[in-house]
Amino acid sequence: MSLGERVLVSLGVFVAAGGIGWAIDYAVRYVLHALARRTHWVWSEIVAESLRGHLLAASILGGGMWISRWWEISPTATAIVDKFLAVAALFLLFSWIFRFSVRAVRHLLRGSDGRIPAVSILANVVRISVVLLAASVILQTLGIPITPLLTALGIGGLAIALALQDTLSNLFAGLHLLAARQVRPNDFVQLDSGHEGVVEDINWRTTTIRTLANNLIIVPNSRLANTILVNYRLPQPELSLSIPVTVVYGSDLERVEQVTLRVAREVLREVSGGIAKVEPVVRFRELGDTGIHFVVVLQVARAEDQSLLRHEFIKRLYAAYRAEGIEIPSHLGVMRVPKHR
Repeated sequence: MSLGERVLVSLGVFVAAGGIGWAIDYAVRYVLHALARRTHWVWSEIVAESLRGHLLAASILGGGMWISRWWEISPTATAIVDKFLAVAALFLLFSWIFRFSVRAVRHLLRGSDGRIPAVSILANVVRISVVLLAASVILQTLGIPITPLLTALGIGGLAIALALQDTLSNLFAGLHLLAARQVRPNDFVQLDSGHEGVVEDINWRTTTIRTLANNLIIVPNSRLANTILVNYRLPQPELSLSIPVTVVYGSDLERVEQVTLRVAREVLREVSGGIAKVEPVVRFRELGDTGIHFVVVLQVARAEDQSLLRHEFIKRLYAAYRAEGIEIPSHLGVMRVPKHR
């Protein structure tokens, strides 16, 4: 067979391998997508998306292996081609592992509301781990010893660790926070400094918190790990909102309680963030200098809803007290709330 004919046959094999690979890739992903839709098994979808294009590339690579044997080249050239194809196969394998690992981590971190939190530190750790593993395997396949390289990296790593103590401290503090699940993306937290907001991201150095005013607070991971904070999402996102109220001496406390509970039920039923199925509570606390103090306890769905519920409750309670003639004390004396005329 002439050289030209060999080249044409080789091109035909590549085209045929590409066509077969495309068909296999399409068929496998179609079956996996159908299985995911029918059984709602998310891992089928993850495997299907991570396989996109890899079966086609594997088929073309198989065609290349067949052609390398068919050409009957010299042993030296065969060894070189075999190493090249082995490296290509390993690269393809680890490329799939890379895709699958990232998608698997994103699925495992997916919240109950379906949103995927941003956790840069975990995604980067997975990526770096796969790349390092792939590099070590490929170097060994090429016959390059990695022991001297690891020794050099160990000595250099010690010097780098001493120079980057703060950075490494933040890195391991971030990993500790995620492993302990004390702070997670989408958690609403309040720091001991008084700052509060939703955790946006935990990366290799800092944690980003978005406040209700839509500003960002950047906290080093090591400092966050050592601070005292309140996590309003744990053990559950629902929480009790306590609102202090005071009425003057001489008030009919039964009527005060009835009016207050009526307003509280109305707010929980009509205002977003209130949990109407949980009955509000009124608890008288003490006989103070200016009047009788008590608290109203409302059940709130999320910490972010406290402000609106408190606002609506105070506004409507004042209107109800005004309509009922219930008096509210002030530091200047009794505040008489006249009824509507």
